[in-house]
This record gives sequence, C-alpha cells and structure tokens, in this order.
Amino acid sequence: MNARRLTATVLCSAAVMTALGGCKTKGDIVVDEGVGITAVRSKCPAVGIPDYTGDVTLFRVPGDKTAANIDVVAAMTDVRTQCNEDSGDKVTAQVAFQVLGRRNDTSGARQVTLPYFVTVLQGGTAVVSKRVGTVTLNFADGKDRAQVAGTGTAFIDRAAATLPDNIRERITRKRKAGEADAAVDPLSDPQVKTAVARASFELLVGFQLDESQLAYNATR
Repeated sequence: MNARRLTATVLCSAAVMTALGGCKTKGDIVVDEGVGITAVRSKCPAVGIPDYTGDVTLFRVPGDKTAANIDVVAAMTDVRTQCNEDSGDKVTAQVAFQVLGRRNDTSGARQVTLPYFVTVLQGGTAVVSKRVGTVTLNFADGKDRAQVAGTGTAFIDRAAATLPDNIRERITRKRKAGEADAAVDPLSDPQVKTAVARASFELLVGFQLDESQLAYNATR
C-alpha cells in the first residue's frame, strides 16, 4: 500500500485541515499580504483513501481475473470526518463512509463481508496506528446492488501534532518588504519543513486487500 498517494479528495472544513491545505479557512497556513504567513493550524488529520484501496473485486473462481468471472465489486465513497481537538491529551477523529456493492448473480439473498482499515500516518510515512474492521453488504433476492455505512475512530497525541514554539514563530513572523528574507518562504527551510511534516497527520481508510487484490487494482 502506497499510503502517501491519496486518491480521495482531502476533506477541508472547520473540523479537518492540513497544515498546507489549499482551502483558505481557519486552520490553514496562508500567505498574509505576500509578506509573512498567518498560521492558525489545526491539529486534526487530513483524511483520504490511499491509492488502489478504494475498491475491491471478488471473483467466483480463484485465479481467474477475467471480466466474465467477476462475482462482486464494491467501492468506498462519501468519506466524511469529525474531529475534536479541543479537549484532553488526545485529538479524536472519527471517519464515516459508504460502501456501494454490485453483484452479477442476483439469485437469492446474500451477505458479503468486506474488511477495511483505518490507519493514522505521521509525517507521511510513519504508521502510528492501524485498526481493521468489517462491513457487510446485504443483497436482497433479485437485487444486484447493496449499500452499507462504515465508521472508524483514530486518536492522535496532541503534543505530537503541535508545532514547537520556535518553529511556529519562524513561520508566522511578520517580515517587512525589503528585508533580506522577506521573499523567502519559511516553509522551504529544511528544519521548518521537517518540523511541519513531523507534526502533520493523515487518517487513511480503505479496503484491507491482499497482494493479489492490490495488484489487480493497480494494473487494470
């Protein structure tokens, strides 16, 4: 799983924002009149689905990955999050999503259970936690489609998601036009960039796939 490449649009709201997000709302780091940066940085994680884990295909006969052998396909969608960063030592982020399923053989009622993961990454690479759950699609007799909701919860250490005071000062310090560093982006400083990455978290959700399922998604 290449966890750094997100296929889902990163959510941007008052509840969840990244340090370098593109939405200019509370929680962003944005350029202030071209000189200096104003930062009111949220500790909530960015949320998304890693590449190749947002859908799953099940086959009737193992090893035969032709279209005629497809049994059930399912896709994860409508990923939403709520985040509480205002109490306790932990930031609590809850993610909710929908799973849409379709089957080829519509005879009889059927249940299909699919595993999914909820992972927290720090700095884009370090896995802080991973939880695996399941959702069950209930296909009614004669119906080819089913839908089910899934949820997950993640906890992030507040201190780890907080920028050190000296780094925050370097980012937000107002610079006057004409100063030597007025046109220098503080986020280009390796020390600042490393500190921001270390304090940045991602909440990733997707189907828990085996190697053959990942390979199928990556190559089709």
